[in-house]
Amino acid sequence: MHRITLIPGDGIGPEVASAVVRIIEASGVQIEWEEHIAGQQALDKFGQTLPDELLESIKRNKVGLKGPITTPVGKGFTSVNVGLRKALDLYANLRPIRALPNIPCRNPTLDLVIVRENTESLYSGLEHEIIPGVVESLKIITEKASTRIARFAFAYARSEKRKKITAVHKANIMKLSDGLFLRCFENVAESYPDIETQNMIVDNASMQLVMRPEQFDVVLCENLYGDIVSDLCAGLIGGLGLVPGANIGEKGAVFEAVHGSAPDIAGKGIANPTALLQSAILMLRHIDERAAADKIETAMLKVFTEGTVRTPDIGGTATTDEFADAIIANTN
Repeated sequence: MHRITLIPGDGIGPEVASAVVRIIEASGVQIEWEEHIAGQQALDKFGQTLPDELLESIKRNKVGLKGPITTPVGKGFTSVNVGLRKALDLYANLRPIRALPNIPCRNPTLDLVIVRENTESLYSGLEHEIIPGVVESLKIITEKASTRIARFAFAYARSEKRKKITAVHKANIMKLSDGLFLRCFENVAESYPDIETQNMIVDNASMQLVMRPEQFDVVLCENLYGDIVSDLCAGLIGGLGLVPGANIGEKGAVFEAVHGSAPDIAGKGIANPTALLQSAILMLRHIDERAAADKIETAMLKVFTEGTVRTPDIGGTATTDEFADAIIANTN
């Protein structure tokens, strides 16, 4: 029996989380879910967006599954996602990008992975106003974090039998910060002679990902570049509603849907649970329930291949529950 922290989220979060939990249960995996709230719901109830009991639950269970949570733009509380990563030191963000059957895509065989450093760089949001009208934002890059994420990327590539890692940077301009990130990558690469390496400036990498994404295998980015590039890559295969995300550290991991909370369709029962389901598949493999993960993935791919049960975002009329039911029917 596994004990896993469940954070349904808000907006469409509870709907897709419920569907994914049903699919996992149908696969035969025994899980005891500890459900917690975060974001605005938690702020209203507990006065904080990340309640202590939620963090303690993840620390205790070592694994969490999280639906989307709204982050106010330009005001209000800071990102719950960033808060979780910082509080739990979930330093590695993993975003596999794989084309799905029957989803329009220029590269139907596309299969790459974004590995993103999760704890520092400009994305940390270390900002202050120097004087009215002048704001300073700090970009922090450390040897420790850069080396750690490089080691994670190489270990992941080797374990998943991937052949090449491309480090993305802007070291031609930010010679100290991005230069350090790149130097750490090159140092770690010396211990992995079986894996091909290259480095690419972020603007060129973005263009190459649009024009010839098949040339990439594992793409290693510092925090802000990784956030942007991973969403770009999601767009190559149909959007954020179809790709998984994982945040992994030494002491735990949180698997999450990376799309927004879609308040415009919340409560209508038409949200696509694919992103959270794919994240759950990553989670099952992480806890060594690979047979169940493979069973669910095979069933999901069969539903996409048949193409008769689709949610509205991918051209169908099925509800969230009907889509989940179709996958469950194929897991038996």
